[in-house]
Formats: sequence, structure tokens, C-alpha cells
Amino acid sequence: MSLKSQLAKFTAQSSHFVLHDILKRGGTSLPGKLAVTIDPDVLSSVQADFDLVVVTGTNGKTLTTALITRILKAGGYSVITNPSGSNMVQGVAGTLLTTKVEPSPNGKKPIAVLEVDEANVLSLTKAIKPKYFVLSNLFRDQMDRYGEIYTTYDKIINGINEAPDATVIMNADSPILARGTFKNKRLYFGFDHVKEADYKDMKAPNNTDGILSPTDNSVLHYNFITYANLGKYFSTTDDFARPALDVAVTDLAELTPKSSAFSIDGNPYEIAIGGLYNIYNALAAYTVGKAFAVTPEQIKTAFEENKQIFGRQESLKIGDKELTILLIKNPVGTNTVIDMMETEKDPFTFLAMLNANYADGIDTSWIWDAEFERLHDSNMQAVMTGGERYKDITVRLKMAGYDINETFPKTEQIIDAIEEAPTKKVYLAATYTAMLQVRAVLMDKGYIKEEF
Repeated sequence: MSLKSQLAKFTAQSSHFVLHDILKRGGTSLPGKLAVTIDPDVLSSVQADFDLVVVTGTNGKTLTTALITRILKAGGYSVITNPSGSNMVQGVAGTLLTTKVEPSPNGKKPIAVLEVDEANVLSLTKAIKPKYFVLSNLFRDQMDRYGEIYTTYDKIINGINEAPDATVIMNADSPILARGTFKNKRLYFGFDHVKEADYKDMKAPNNTDGILSPTDNSVLHYNFITYANLGKYFSTTDDFARPALDVAVTDLAELTPKSSAFSIDGNPYEIAIGGLYNIYNALAAYTVGKAFAVTPEQIKTAFEENKQIFGRQESLKIGDKELTILLIKNPVGTNTVIDMMETEKDPFTFLAMLNANYADGIDTSWIWDAEFERLHDSNMQAVMTGGERYKDITVRLKMAGYDINETFPKTEQIIDAIEEAPTKKVYLAATYTAMLQVRAVLMDKGYIKEEF
């Protein structure tokens, strides 16, 4: 390690100590930013310490990263990760430079499992070479930052091309990810729970993006769709179709707002989080575990660890209310949250909180493509709004045909909002920075005990 790299690492570690241990702040991004400023090549100096797994894509990165981490630990690996979702280069650098790497109990090389922002894959892989990439999905998201999904795809692929020896573990149910513009070895995961006798010839609903064949841009057909543009697709103009799966969901059992039961390759599993979309995250994590020779029994133990994931679906008790915090950030992600809320059998209140800061995406027009109207068919009893852009989400929900019980423009009012809900169960759906603000208030009041 060069003198410059040593200085960069020391600066990262000392600033992290001050921020995290003395000031009791997160301390995830600033230490990495300082280190990279001192030595732009500092990450290459820690390459030999571990095998690197990069998790990227539009939705599900944080949960997938957490589940991979659990699975690898269950398999006897020492694992470091960036659990806060600080997924840009400075946050990744902060994690790698400030986290102590312990020897793995199984005697194998430690592993770094890192969630990486789609636009930062290239800058990361120029500095350090992953052993595996994990690609979750690609949906329209933060167009002010990423542009259209094909632009986002190119950003990711440019990064993959910097690491040609890495294996790409990818969601085969996503047509855009199967376009084949990189040479790396691939492992495909997807859903295979529908019997061939029940296959249909269908198209995705109107306003679904990412459904064009890469060969001639014709609209793809599907034998079945799980959600959005994901499913078993095929072209009617040539032989482009979903690749053969290496790992598959073979059965869906019971789906509730709090849990999901399913089988992967014939093995039954359950995770303590609702939503069909979260089974994809578990499936991706399973595929990584299998690649590292973690057994199905060890994976089952990891899945059943009853520990919630920061900000993605946290359940809390606020007085006599049962609060569930959900992250929303784009139309598809919001629609999957709506799918999950539709499985709720009890009356509930819906509290939508909208911000438009850089980390959220400053363009809020996406809320008009989210299908809030479908909640008319659920057990939702009341609607409230909040956040810095509460007026925008209020207008959207009024146009969807809902009476707004009350608005809470200040996050400090969140406890009041929850306590005033007319139902015992409250679902709070918030954009990223709104969710951070909500957690800060709840932590200050003692409802959340741990930092993310």
C-alpha cells in the first residue's frame, strides 16, 4: 500500500470514528469521500482483502444485499457490507476502508457484499474488480439522474465490461437484462411456478416499459407475468426468449403483508417480509449463496432470521397502532407496494409521504403513473399525506378519488399522524429522504432503537 493510500485509509478511519463513535452519526459517506479525494486509487489497495459481490439494479438492492449477507454468514463466511444503503462511490469506499475484515470461520476468503447505485457501477469497477455482479431489475426511476432505462442499462453494462472475469448473476425474467451486450459468464434466476399447460400468449399492460425485443424492437409476448415487465417472455418475430434458468422459484405458497412462503428449486422457504417482489430479492440472494456453496439448509436458516431491513419494510408499535414503513420511489416499486397492501385482510390507513431531494429524484411526475386507484379495492379506510412535497401527493390522491383525512407537511408531526389514524394498522409509504426523516423522528422518540 502506497503512502498516499495509507494516508487516505487513515483519514477514512479516523473521520468515521469521530462521526460514528463520538458524534453518533451515520458516518458512511464522508470518510469515503475524504479518502477518494486524497487518493483516487485507494480502493485498489484493498482488492486482495476479500471477494467482491456488487448488487445493482432499480428496485430491491438493499434487501437483496442484506439477504446475501445473511446467507453467506450462515455459510461460514466473514462478510462486510454497506447496510445503510449508502451506495455511491464515496459510501462504498467508506465501507471498504473503515470496516475491519475478520477471517472467515470456514477458512475461506472474506466477502464484501456491496449495494451500488446504477450510475456508479463504472466508477467502482474501474477501481476494484468484483467476483460477481447481481442484477435485480431495471425500471423507470429518477429520470433526472439516470435518463430512460436503456441509458441506465448502458451505465451498468459499461461497468460490467471493466470486469470481464466476473460472473453476472441476473434476473432472467427482465427482458432488458437479457439483451446480451456483455461477454461475462452468467447465472440466470427467475420464476418457473406456472405449469406449461397454464401458459398464455399475452402482452404486458399499457405503459409498461422495457418490453421490447433487442433484436428488432418488436413488443414481446409472455407466457406469464409476475409483475411489471417481469415474466416468461418470447418474441413472435424471431427466437429471442427468456434464457433457461439456473435457479428458479418453483412454487408460491402463502403471501401476506408480513411474510412470503415459496419454494426455490423444490426447497420450501419463508421470509418475514411481504410482497411478491421481495421473493425476487430472496431468489437473487439464494443464487449468490449457491455460487458460494452455501447449502439449502443454511440458506433456510438465513431466510428465517427474524430481523427487519432498514427502511424497506419495518414494522413498529406506536401506542396501540401497528405501523409498517415502506419505501416508494418509482411507479413500479409503488405498484408492488400497492399489490402487497391489497393482501391486507384488516382495515388500514394509508399515509403517503413525498420528498423530491436529489436522493429521491427531483422530478415527482412519476406519481401519476403509480396505480393508486387500485387501493379502492383494498381494505384501506383512510388516506393521509405528508412530506416536503405533500401538496403534490395530495393532489394525486385526490385525483385518484380519495378524500384526504389530513395532511402533515412537517415530519415532526408524524407521531400525531399515526396516533390520529382511525385504524389500528397504518401503512406509511415514503420516498427515500422522507423515510430517513421519519426514522429520525421515531428514533428520537425511542420507537426505533438502532441506527441503520
